Order: sequence, then C-alpha cells, then structure tokens
Amino acid sequence: MAHSSSATSAVTQKNVIGLSILFLMLAAIFGVLNSHKVKALRASVANAEALRRAVESRSVTQQRDLKTKETTATGEEDKVAEAENKVVNAEAELALLQKEKADLQTRLDANQSEIASLQKRVEEAEKPAKPSENPAAAASAMELQAQLDDARRQLDSAEKEKAFLSDKLQSAQERSAPPQEERKRRETGVRRTGVRGTVLAVNQAYNFVVLNLGARQGVEANSEMLVLREGTLIGKIRISSVEPATAIGDIITGSLARGVQVQPGDTVIYAGTSS
Repeated sequence: MAHSSSATSAVTQKNVIGLSILFLMLAAIFGVLNSHKVKALRASVANAEALRRAVESRSVTQQRDLKTKETTATGEEDKVAEAENKVVNAEAELALLQKEKADLQTRLDANQSEIASLQKRVEEAEKPAKPSENPAAAASAMELQAQLDDARRQLDSAEKEKAFLSDKLQSAQERSAPPQEERKRRETGVRRTGVRGTVLAVNQAYNFVVLNLGARQGVEANSEMLVLREGTLIGKIRISSVEPATAIGDIITGSLARGVQVQPGDTVIYAGTSS
C-alpha cells in the first residue's frame, strides 16, 4: 500500500510539473503574439497619425494656394478695370483733341485768307499812282503811305498768328497720336476676334488650361476664349498669361454646365478683350 501511494504521488507531481511547463510555454507564445500585435497596432497608429498630418498639410497648402489665386484674380480684375478706364479717358481726350484741331484748322484757314487779302492790299498800295488816272492819289500820298504801313502791320500780325496757330495745330496732332494708336490697337484686336486654337493641357486641380495660341496670333491677357466641343459651346476661359506661341487661361467655372469639364483637344475661339 505504501509503495502504491508513493507511485501515485510521483505521477501527480510529474503531471503538475508538465502542466506548469505547458502553461508557461503557452504564456510565452501568447506573450510573443501579443507583442507582435502591439507593435502592429502602434505602427497602424503611427501611419494614421502621419496620414492625418499629411492631409492637414495638404489642406493648408490648398487653402493658401486658393487665397493666392483669389488675390491674383482680384489683382487681374483691378488691372482690367484700370486699363478700361485708361481707354475711356484716352478716347475722351482724343475727341477733345480732334475738336481742338478742327477749330485750329478753321482759324488757320481764315488767317490764310486774311493774309492773302492783306498782301493784295499791300501790292495795290505799293503801285505808283498816275496823276492823270488818279489826281486825288497824288494829293494824298501821305494818306496812302499810312494805309500801306497799316496794311503791312496787319500782314505781319497775321503772319505771326499763322505761325502760332500752325505750332498749336502740330502740338495737337502730336498729342492725339497716342489715343489714335490705342484705338487702332483695339480695332486690330477686334479684327483678330475669331482666331481658333486648341486646348493642349488641362489642370483640373488649379482650374487652368494651356492653349496653342499666343501673342503671334494676337491673343492678349484678360481676353476671353470660347470653348467648343464638336461645334457646341461648353464654356469660357479668361487668359491670364501670354507667350509668343502659347497662352494660359483660367476656366470660368460659372460658364460650364453641371458635370461638364474642359478637356485637351477642345476647340477655343478668341472672343476679344473682356469688357
């Protein structure tokens, strides 16, 4: 009996030890698995945090770019308004100068007629009078001389006035040249209206396009282009910068129908300077 009890006790201790070892191994395995899981969770948290920061940074950058673009657009609109005011003022000045030129020309023509009349009077007064033909002329030689001197003084004064009017007319013509050139440039721009081109590239993020038209074709900054696709008008763009053979234009979003976007290959028609 004693031997059997001792054997049972030995088996029980072995079982306990075996179970303890098993539990320790299981605990070690779970510890390793949990460690890997914790590392994975930490990595996921770090990635999520980095992604959040990237999204915030991108949002700040986009907002800054949007503000810059809005500021630029405001500046361009101010430039357009300033240019329009200059054109209006130039046209008003041109009208005044043309009226002044017409008045000066009228006065100059009248002055020339007066000079011709005075010259005729001087020539007649300088002719020697024949007593047989004009007895009174011989008796009043001093009076004729006085008339001759007066006519010469009037002629000299008229000549000076003519020179003054001529200088003033020339000055008016020189002053009217710049407004006339500006009007000619605008008329040239109108004649260039209708020039066709193509959209080379589109940047949807910043809402602008690149065109195969430039200064050589008469495209100007702040002018508008009509965008067509298969002959149908789909929107408008406003030129922001011009190079010799290309131009960049901002898409006027309000001119596009819902769901429609400008695409490479679309046709553009130069519509002239916006007013």
